Amino acid sequence: MNLANTMTILQTAINAIFPIVLIIALGYMLRQSGFLTEEFVSLGGKLGFSVCLPCSLFNNVYSVESASSIQWDLVIYSVTMMFVLFFLGLLTNGFVTKDRKRRGVVLQCVFRSNIAIVGLPLSYALGGEEAAVITTVLIAFTLPLLNIGGVTALSIYVGDDNQKVDIKKILYNIAKNPLIHAILLGLLCLAARSLQQEFLGQVAFSLKRDIPFLYTAIKNVGSIASPFMLLILGAQFDFSACKGMAKEIIAGTLWRVVLAPLLVIGAAVLLTNHTQLLHCSSASYPALIALFGSPTAVSGGVMAQQMGNDAQLATQLVVWTSIGSIITMFLTVCILMSTGLLVV
Repeated sequence: MNLANTMTILQTAINAIFPIVLIIALGYMLRQSGFLTEEFVSLGGKLGFSVCLPCSLFNNVYSVESASSIQWDLVIYSVTMMFVLFFLGLLTNGFVTKDRKRRGVVLQCVFRSNIAIVGLPLSYALGGEEAAVITTVLIAFTLPLLNIGGVTALSIYVGDDNQKVDIKKILYNIAKNPLIHAILLGLLCLAARSLQQEFLGQVAFSLKRDIPFLYTAIKNVGSIASPFMLLILGAQFDFSACKGMAKEIIAGTLWRVVLAPLLVIGAAVLLTNHTQLLHCSSASYPALIALFGSPTAVSGGVMAQQMGNDAQLATQLVVWTSIGSIITMFLTVCILMSTGLLVV
């Protein structure tokens, strides 16, 4: 790998991640200058969580063309590894912190990535249209689990140390979560479109084609979700808080951008090269990097605030995993390119 390729990879990683850091920085400066008030930040978080993000997630799932383009072995592998990461985080987060409002936030950071906002454009930059299609398919199947897992992680530790895990409350939080509503609605539309194609040979009804004004409105509202919520997160950021949560920040960041991609992508390479259980092409690895190597989800900070967890820690983890992922994704791509598994 020559210097030109190395610079291209570094530029790709920087261009994918630095916009996130800059928008968070802008939100921080606007809050410090008094331009954004505390009331606006609070209401903005609710608006993003209840309206903007659901529209964005619905559109991401709805954009999958059909179920026929699904690489099932990669989907099954990705879902399995998400469960593995969840349970590894569940087993280890007690060693990281005893603060119950922080344990759920750290657990969420272990398995929950920013595949929709950061991962999708990154996969396109690394693998072109083919990689972007694979990533979009993974989004359709993993976003519901990522959000359900996020709600579960943030619900487990609500209450005092002697309080038992309330399964009914966790299920209730999952059932009322607007992000999950949006994803399930998107999956319902995808299933209806696929059934029409299979049994009728064509799509008799399509939201995008037959009610374009509604589709466009949903898409437009969803398009502001990422920058708006990054601004809100930046406005909540407090540098002085780093001192009291350094251990949690370091552990969460290491899990999200070092251990998770090392475990998942490393296992994928071994399974592809030595078994018939998984078949990863050059376009598959950008999708895995997008899902398991990207920083923690932006929505996790807002969810933590809305569900009574440590929102400041969640915000810190969004920032530091975003910064850390620039280095780790660059190294991951370099290693895959040097071994011929990835062609940029």
